[in-house]
Amino acid sequence: MGMVLLPFILILLDTGWTLRPQSRINYREEEKKILDEILGKGVYDNRIRPSGSNGTDDATLIMVDLYVRSFAKIDDVKMEYSVQITFRQKWQDDRLTYMHKLTFGDMKDRIKYLTMTDAKKVWMPDTFFRNEKEGRFHNILVPNVYIRIFPDGYVLYSIRVSLTLACPMNLKLYPLDRQKCSLRVASYGWTTDDLRYQWKTEGPVQIVKDLHLPRFTLEKYVSDYCNIKTNTGEYSCLTVDLTFKREFSYYLLTIYVPCCMLVIVSWVSFWLDPNAVPARVSLGVTTLLTMSTQQASINNSLPPVAYTKAIDVWTGVCIFFVFGALLEYALVNYASRSDANRIRKRKAKKQIEIDKAAFDAEHMEEHHNGGSFPMKPMMRRNGDGMVPGGFPPVNNIHQCEIHMKPRKRQNFLMAWLNKFPSRAKKIDVLSRVIFPAIFAFFNIAYWTFYLTQEANTDVK
Repeated sequence: MGMVLLPFILILLDTGWTLRPQSRINYREEEKKILDEILGKGVYDNRIRPSGSNGTDDATLIMVDLYVRSFAKIDDVKMEYSVQITFRQKWQDDRLTYMHKLTFGDMKDRIKYLTMTDAKKVWMPDTFFRNEKEGRFHNILVPNVYIRIFPDGYVLYSIRVSLTLACPMNLKLYPLDRQKCSLRVASYGWTTDDLRYQWKTEGPVQIVKDLHLPRFTLEKYVSDYCNIKTNTGEYSCLTVDLTFKREFSYYLLTIYVPCCMLVIVSWVSFWLDPNAVPARVSLGVTTLLTMSTQQASINNSLPPVAYTKAIDVWTGVCIFFVFGALLEYALVNYASRSDANRIRKRKAKKQIEIDKAAFDAEHMEEHHNGGSFPMKPMMRRNGDGMVPGGFPPVNNIHQCEIHMKPRKRQNFLMAWLNKFPSRAKKIDVLSRVIFPAIFAFFNIAYWTFYLTQEANTDVK
């Protein structure tokens, strides 16, 4: 009986020993074994770049995509912008294939990829950012980087970096402008014969949904290629062109409205009395200094450029109007003094005429000894019906008509100005109309031109 049961016992023991490893596989240990086998010193050399597609000697193809996390700032003075991105690169390295090592049990379903944090153990492309000015990695709490090795030999490298990138700007339409900034990725040492970059087919560039920019909005972004040729060869390059539109509402409330208010305040002097010298001079000087300070503050927030910006035209014209209002009072003061001198001379001349007439009357009284002298009538009728001198009587004289030249009609403007006696008052009244009219015309021309230019840049 014992001899009969012995084979069954051996079969059960054998079955138990074969099932136990399958049900108790240590996958972490298996991953370590696979990494040791494919990255061994005698097996893998990270100094040698991977072969091309299908094991050929073609250039290694690097698939690139990136995820924009945030924009820290867009600096107009330094012409740069700061961005934080997750940068990913993917390529195939046949030497790291381990598909044939996953045939045991359900390892093929459980081990999708192997994760590493040390990039020095595998070959890495010599990628750099061409327009980078500053950059840093994130090491809190641990280095924000990982490498995934897939069973078919593909390697995914992902890292989070913060970059400050150069962005040449054209500020002719500032603050109605749009700026196009680029992020360029290229190989530093490998030419296109050895290494080529290519954007990922689906979603090469991703932007965080709740993106907020200071004083800008991200209108669009386009991924493209920017290969460059130098004396040492042609290098593969990728670029992301980001189009930023400046938020005009901020500048409307902080620059345009205050400047317009200062210009209007300078016109208040036109309604003040010309003799109120301290009030009108202090108002003109104060508005002029305030406007100059405003312009200096605007220029300090912008780089010195060789061309005229839209904001320069606005502030320059506003300063011209404020200065013109101050000069207008100088003209009013001169006209007021001139009117006073003319009135004084007229009074003096009239006094001289009165004094002269009084002198003639006294002379006549002395000549006639204080008596009166008789005046003979000029015409007297005689008996013949003739008046002395042989003239016919008045009744026989034919009627004569006197034609007087009609007075010229004054136009409305002259008639209106004649209501004001002094030239100083006339200048003030004209300024009340001319200054606002010219400023309104300037506003129409300014906004029509620059809004049209902005629309043209949008179409491009």
